[in-house]
Order: sequence, then C-alpha cells, then structure tokens
Amino acid sequence: MDKKDKIIWVTGASSGIGKETAKEFARAGFRVAATSRRHSILEMVNKELSSENLCVEVFACNTASSANVEQTVKSISAVGHIDCLINNAGITTFKLAEENSIKEIKEIVETNLLGAIYCIKAVLPEMIENKGGTIVNIISVAAEQVLKGSSAYSASKAGLLAYTDVLREEVRKYNIRIINILPGATYTPMWPKDILTQRGDDMMKPEEIAQLIVSAYLHDKKMITEKIIIKPIVGDL
Repeated sequence: MDKKDKIIWVTGASSGIGKETAKEFARAGFRVAATSRRHSILEMVNKELSSENLCVEVFACNTASSANVEQTVKSISAVGHIDCLINNAGITTFKLAEENSIKEIKEIVETNLLGAIYCIKAVLPEMIENKGGTIVNIISVAAEQVLKGSSAYSASKAGLLAYTDVLREEVRKYNIRIINILPGATYTPMWPKDILTQRGDDMMKPEEIAQLIVSAYLHDKKMITEKIIIKPIVGDL
C-alpha cells in the first residue's frame, strides 16, 4: 500500500507533541488527519507547513466524547484508510490531590484515559479486518513515577499504559503494533508559563519526540518497539 493510501491520525494535534508529529508525518510523505477540539487552531498546522508545500487534513474532535470520536473516524475513513493512530490528546492540572475538584479529575480521566480508549476502539475493527495497523500512545513518565501535583494525570496515564499493554498481547495475532511512548518533561503549552520560563531550556523539544515517533512507526513491520522512555539529558525536572 502506497504512503498516500495510508492515513496517520494524530489526536491533540493543535499544539506540542501532537502538532509536531502531524507535521513530521506530512514531511515523511504520509496523509495526515490532524484532530483537536478547536478546528480554527488546527489551521495553524497547515499555515506552518505551507512554506514546505505540505498540508494535513483537519477535523474537529473532542476525544472525551465517544460519539464525537466515532463520527470523526467515519469522516476520516471516507477519504482513506487509517493505518496508524497517534493517541496524543491530553490535559492536566498541577494541583495536589486534596486541591483537585471532582470535575477536574473527571475531565482528566475522560480525556487522557477514556478518550484514548474511545479512539482505539474506533480504529481497531478495521485494523483487525486488514490484519495490520499501528497504535502509538503518548503516555508519560508520570505513569510509572511519583510526581507530586499530578495525581489525576498520573492515574489516567497509568491506566492507559496498563490497558494498552494488555491490548498489545491480545492483538499480536492480527499484526497490530502497540507502541507506548513515555516522555519526561517536554516544552509544551501544558506547563504553566512560569515553569517554562524557569526550566524550559532543560526540557525536550516536541519536534525531537515527533521524529522519534515517526522513526518507531517506520520500523520493519515484523519488529515492534513496545515501549520507549525518553527524558531530558539533565534527568527528571
């Protein structure tokens, strides 16, 4: 199957790792479906790619809504075959557990854990039918490390790591690859501005992680990188 017949679906593509990943796949010659909750911000991806005579296809999608995810997949599938899902959409707060409201916790879990699962469930039937496909989950070192001020975020990411580790074993028979990326501190808008000002120079760049994601996808289909932990050279921040 030609690259142009394969669609790479990147969620949370309006900024940070998702945005850079969508751009990097476009540079590699793939068709890219870039989604986020706000369609207007997604157009910035194409604005930045215009100088390279490249573009991605943009769709508004709130991954926390299973109905919205299903409709988005129908729209994407109408123009091509989804060969790879990049589960990147995520939110967080930087509060102690005692300070997090139930509403905040619910929103974090619905987006980071359930939203990722909704996307997986939406693409899985076609991948099973086609006997192949790749699902890349952008998780976090917070799934395995104790990071104060990130209890709800850590719970959501640990849940996704556990879910997809089990899923990987269940779908090997269909030649479906599950790749989990666990980045450490990365320079993205998710961080408070004061932290970016103080520690931004020590953080990893989204474009570097994007290049790693594309590389992992392009590995020979008989080989799978199951889990990648990446951290700033200075270590945990």
